[in-house]
Amino acid sequence: VLVKVHAAGINPVDVYIREGAFMNLPPLPRILGKEVAGIVETIGPEVQNYKVGDRVTCCLPLDGGYAQYVACDESKAIPLSETLSFSQGASLYVAYFVAYRALVTKCNVQEGELLLVHGASGAVGVAATQIAKARGLKVVGTASTEAGMETSKIAGADFVFNHSEEGYLADAYSVTGNRGFDVIVENCADCNLGSDFLMLGQSGRIAIVGTRSPLKPPPHNPKLVEVNPRSLIYTEGRVFGVKLLGVTQEEFNIYSKAVVSGIEEGWLRPIIAQEYKLAQAPEAHKRIMSQGASGKLVFNLAM
Repeated sequence: VLVKVHAAGINPVDVYIREGAFMNLPPLPRILGKEVAGIVETIGPEVQNYKVGDRVTCCLPLDGGYAQYVACDESKAIPLSETLSFSQGASLYVAYFVAYRALVTKCNVQEGELLLVHGASGAVGVAATQIAKARGLKVVGTASTEAGMETSKIAGADFVFNHSEEGYLADAYSVTGNRGFDVIVENCADCNLGSDFLMLGQSGRIAIVGTRSPLKPPPHNPKLVEVNPRSLIYTEGRVFGVKLLGVTQEEFNIYSKAVVSGIEEGWLRPIIAQEYKLAQAPEAHKRIMSQGASGKLVFNLAM
């Protein structure tokens, strides 16, 4: 389907690709952007599920979203409800698929479990909170600003702590009755993974969904994280890496159905922090890499 783009999501991975922060980089030139929302302009002869004029979210694992038009395989499109704006529609793929993969596919969360979302005010943190609450978990979130803490509360967190304040880990741990968390979703592993090990309960699971540390081939030396492995011996805990590109087509179908159901049921609502013009990409990239997230950043092509 050819889609006229109304909004495009902005994600940290866009910055990492531009900065060359990965071992394997895509060939240049490259149009960044992994998710857009818009209206179907034209369909190919084999398209069955969409027609001209449909509102859709396009998921773009191989990028291309910073554009006025996007060609998207039908299998990577999601119908966009009229109840969401285009900006919200451009927030459904990266954040919600990563959060769902972390919580459900990797950590197999169960109703009644205790979840710590380390960095709960960004797009993935909001998505993880909403998915977890819909599945009956108790959620503790952290953020670094008052605005971020409020965003986490709006997303549904039961408790929110300021991770820029000394002693917040002890306060968060006390919520568990000092037995530790069943699951931790970690958005900044290069900062927090060592303490995450100490926050786990018995058979706890950590899902690493983000880090600011680049991974480049030698002679580059990545930032190292100090951990106490005895923590995992004591809890028999597990640590999972979460990679969006690891999603199979079968998993994609499961995740997209879960997203559509969440929208229909009313609990899935992306929170938009700020909209930018496409020409403001440099400013947007600086903003998304700064501390103090309070929702999703998007390009609004109508601006």
